[in-house]
Amino acid sequence: EVQLVESGGGLVQAGGSLRLSCAASGITFDDYTIGWFRQAPGKERVGVSCISSSDGSTFYGDSVKGRFTISSDNAKNTVYLQMNSLKPEDTAVYYCAAVENSRRLYGSVWFYALDAWGQGTLVTVSS
Repeated sequence: EVQLVESGGGLVQAGGSLRLSCAASGITFDDYTIGWFRQAPGKERVGVSCISSSDGSTFYGDSVKGRFTISSDNAKNTVYLQMNSLKPEDTAVYYCAAVENSRRLYGSVWFYALDAWGQGTLVTVSS
C-alpha cells in the first residue's frame, strides 16, 4: 500500500520560507513521480511541482517558479519542497502525491492522474 506522509507546514509571514517533506513508503521510489498540489479555500486544486525520482526531471507551476525548489533524497524515499519568498496567495493545503512514471501526465496537469496522495499540510502566509 502506498503511503505518503507530509510534514513541515505552518504559519509564516510574507517573504518567509518553509520546507515541506513527503516521506513515501510502499513504492519503488525510482518508479514514481512525486510532487505537490495545493488547494486554497474555495478554489480548485493547482499543481505546484513534481519530480521524477528516476531522472530528476522537474515541473514547476508558473506561480512558484523561481521561489520554490523541489528535490528528492532517494536513500530516504523523501521529497522536499523548499518554499522561499512566500506570499499570502500561497496559503493553501499542500498535498503530496505520487504517480507511477508510466502513467504520469506532463505539465500543469501532472496531478490529474494519481496513484496516491497524503492527508495534506496547511501552509498559511500572513501579510
